[in-house]
This record gives sequence, structure tokens and C-alpha cells, in this order.
Amino acid sequence: MNTKREEKAVKYLLAFALPILLALPPAVANTAATSIEQARSCHLPGHEAPLRCVKVGVPLDYRRPTSDKVDIHVAIAPAFRQPAKPDPLFILAGGPGQAGSDLLQILDRTFRKVRATRDIVFIDQRGTGRSGKLDCESTKSLDERPLAEQERIVAACLRDLARPYAAYNTENAARDIERVRSALGYGQINIWGGSYGTRLAQAYARLFPASVRALTLDGVASPEQIIFAWGSDVQSSLDALFKQCEQDRDCGGAFPALRDQFKAVLGRVNGGAVKLDFPHPRTAARIQMHLQPTAFLQTIRAALYTPDIRSRIPFLIDSADKGNWSPFIAQMHALADMALSTPSLGLMLSVVCAEDVPRLTPATIAQEERASFLAAIELKTIPGWCRYVDVPAARPAAPRTIEAPALLLSGALDPVTPPRRAEEAMKYMKRARHVIVRNGGHIVSTLGCAPRLLREFLDRPEQPLDAQCLNDIPPIGFQLGAAGPQP
Repeated sequence: MNTKREEKAVKYLLAFALPILLALPPAVANTAATSIEQARSCHLPGHEAPLRCVKVGVPLDYRRPTSDKVDIHVAIAPAFRQPAKPDPLFILAGGPGQAGSDLLQILDRTFRKVRATRDIVFIDQRGTGRSGKLDCESTKSLDERPLAEQERIVAACLRDLARPYAAYNTENAARDIERVRSALGYGQINIWGGSYGTRLAQAYARLFPASVRALTLDGVASPEQIIFAWGSDVQSSLDALFKQCEQDRDCGGAFPALRDQFKAVLGRVNGGAVKLDFPHPRTAARIQMHLQPTAFLQTIRAALYTPDIRSRIPFLIDSADKGNWSPFIAQMHALADMALSTPSLGLMLSVVCAEDVPRLTPATIAQEERASFLAAIELKTIPGWCRYVDVPAARPAAPRTIEAPALLLSGALDPVTPPRRAEEAMKYMKRARHVIVRNGGHIVSTLGCAPRLLREFLDRPEQPLDAQCLNDIPPIGFQLGAAGPQP
């Protein structure tokens, strides 16, 4: 479940600080500060001010602790006030395949209030970012290529990497978090997870319940959810967009036949009838290509993630239907260009092929094909790539109840982790509350008063949280022309 730069990107203890600090042995309470001071100063993309960086060696295979090691890259933003409270906030990114350091661009905006009193810790999950990223330069812009060529590129990349992909999974990543926590000398920690990061956060809370003080889960993946089997949710999000446009006087007036236009454009793309001739938005090199269905479908799906890009979709569809593909091309490349880095393809496949693909059934794929304009294209493609990582199926187990207080955040417009997924996850949580942002999409921690609420929740995780201010977040005006969204 990928995140973009500010968009993909792609998303807290005053009354309880003293009791927790007193409960910790003195060595634990003091070791964190010593470890951070000993970490090297570093500058990373996405954040101007220096951070503290450290690498923590962990076993590649926890069943064989003396086997090869993996270095987990950790970036620490020390609390502004010293001494910091003893319970930091660990940040877990999405994907699977996004690195924690890819979220540094939202540090000042989203986590600044939390950072006033707590360290913020960004972990690059094994196989991502600076923790041995499993990816190749050749996999960039993969969706723009025909499916047969995509598979050849993926196969060559994974063969050249030649890693033991079975070691790259959610459980091992959760164990890595515990090693990082221990190495930095922290006692209990708080966790913020976004998108796939919510799955990892839940796995960690179940494996190491004594280490978790509180959870904030944004864009919640439920235990039942299968990554890429989100067609019906994506279709519901698109249908809601069409309805909103119809009910909006300006949008409905500008695009009165939007649903029919989308069907017509989709038919031409799927039929291979759209040939593009354009200067690349980044390099200005002349490009001639047939628009691949995967590129079209993924651009529409990704555009549904955030309200500001979502508001452009009617204009993009109308322009394409009239033969002007330039706005769509610009959007297609902007999503990639705004990201700090591309997600790790190898890590994504290692996780999905072990944990999600084995749960697919022919009935699920058939249902997904009927339910969505995506036509289950990912579910009919990704399983074939699994043979290149050759990972065993994860053994499913009934989810254990999570005892730690949890704040679940959902955007009502989210196309991949809508509110119903959070409700499913709450069945396995003892002390959870769910907040829905009606004008929010995928990841809402960056919006409106949410940064303040994150801090308030962490200061008093057991107390009621007044989240009414999230209803003040206004809808984004639809883009009706090349000048941009309407005020």
C-alpha cells in the first residue's frame, strides 16, 4: 500500500511520564540519551536540520541468531526539550516497501508537537531505504511498460539481487523494531504506523506487548485484508467522486457525462488505442509510447489517495476523452517525481508473496474482477512474479488481542484502507477508538488539527479525545480547467 512525498507519503504523555520513568531501571532511563549522543550527526533528504543516525545490526534469520546480519538504519529526531520523556514515538512507513526515512518530509508538519517532548525515531525496515534496499534502477516507471516486459525486468532485478527473500517479512521486521528499541535503551515506546505500517505496528504489539505504550494507526490495514485485493474499495472511492462531482454545481456543469467519459477512455486504453507522443515532463526527451493499462489504472488509483489530487480526476478524464492527454501525463509522472525515493519492489514481493498471495482464492480474484475498474489486474499479475522470490507461505494465526491503547484514524474517501478496515481491526483491540475524517483520504495525520491530536493522545492515551476539529477540514474544490482547482 504505497505512500507519495506529502501525499504518498506518503502517517503524543504528561500525566503518565513520571510513573513510567520511575518504573524503569535507572540504566534503561539513561541509556537512550547516551545512545543518541553517540549516534552520528546526519543530513537526510526531506529534512534540512541535522538528525542523529545509527545502524543496528540484527540477525538476518532470527531462527539462527548467529547467521548473517542486516544493518537497520535508524534516524532519530531528538526531542526539543531535554531531558526527553522516556517513551519515544517510532514511525513505521507504508508500502510494503517504503522506508521510514522517506517520511522525514512530514516530520516538522505532522510530528512537531510530539517532538516537543519526545524523540521521534524513523526506522528503515529491512529491505528498504538504507537498510539494504531490495530494488534496481531498472524497475523505475515499471507500470509504463507492457506486462511481459515488466515481468522480464522484475525477474532480472530479483535474480541480480540474489537475496534470501524469505527473511524479509513482517514478523522479522517486528523483531527488528524490538532490537532497535533495546539498542537505543528505550523502555516502552509509542508507535505511529501508516498504511502497511499499521500491519507492522499490530504485529509488533502482538509479539512484544510489554514494549508498547500506545499505538496510532493511520490508514488501518485489518488482519483480514489482502494487499491488492482492494478493487471494491477503490471502485467505491471513484463512484463517490463521480457522485460528488454530479452534486457540485460547477463540476457537474463542466463534466455532465463524466461516468460515460471514464468508461470510454478506459475502453480505449484497454484496447491499446491510446498512443502518446510527448516531451517527458522531467527530462524533456521525446517519448512515443502506447499508454499501458497498468499505467492508466495505477495513476487513477493513486490520484484517489489524497483530496487535492482526487479533485483533479474529472478534469483529467475530460481532457483525455477529448484527446488532450497532457494533463494526465503530467499527473502520471508527478506522483513518482514527488517521492523521495521509489518503494522497494523486492521487499514488497517478499512480504506480499508470503503473507497475502497464499490467501487468494479463484473466487476472490473473480469477485475483484467484477467489482472494479481495476479488473483485478494486480491480482492477476503479482502472483506470477512470486516465483522469483520463492518464499514460503506464512502460517496464519488467529490475531491476539492488543491491550495497548490505540487511536485509529481513517479518511472517509480512502480508496485502499477505508473506515471499514479500521472497524475490522478494532475487533482485536481492547482499548481502541476510531476517528473518521470525512474529507480525508489515505493518511490523515497531516491534516488540520490532527498533529495536535496526536500529541494529546500520547500525553493521555487513556483519556477521551475531542476530535471534533477534524470535521472542520474543508473539501477541496474541483479542478475545472488548466488553471487549477476552484476556490
